[in-house]
Amino acid sequence: MEYGTIEREIHIDASPEVVYEVITKPEHIAAWWGFDLQVPASAGATGRMTRPRRDGSGTLVVPLAVVEAEAPRRFAFRWAHPDGRPATPQNSFLVTFHLAPSGEGTVLRLTEAGFREVGWEAARLEAYHRDHSAGWDEHLGALGAYAAGLVRA
Repeated sequence: MEYGTIEREIHIDASPEVVYEVITKPEHIAAWWGFDLQVPASAGATGRMTRPRRDGSGTLVVPLAVVEAEAPRRFAFRWAHPDGRPATPQNSFLVTFHLAPSGEGTVLRLTEAGFREVGWEAARLEAYHRDHSAGWDEHLGALGAYAAGLVRA
């Protein structure tokens, strides 16, 4: 396996407008992803996401840089880059959400790229790719259920 890109596609029973809000607004992100977000959803914005570490050893702080914000069709950001340095293709992962209307719902396509570009040794690359793959499987399911729940509420 190459461990270069993660791709997922799900159908969500909510409009692209609702789904876009769910993937960009702090109060929604906390509900399906568990991160507190401190960055506006506008291209060029930088900030961070935080959440308690799973092992209980404090707070995980993840720098984030918004690359694209085209409501309600596309949202992309770079993350996991070193604190204090701008995110680049050589030091971060690029996550892109592409939203397309589908009947009364939305097809969400997620791509996370950049694993090979960070230059890690094979074992570290494989571990991060596996962790992020499992994470997106879990969190996209939660995102879909959460967004659909907003429509039903």
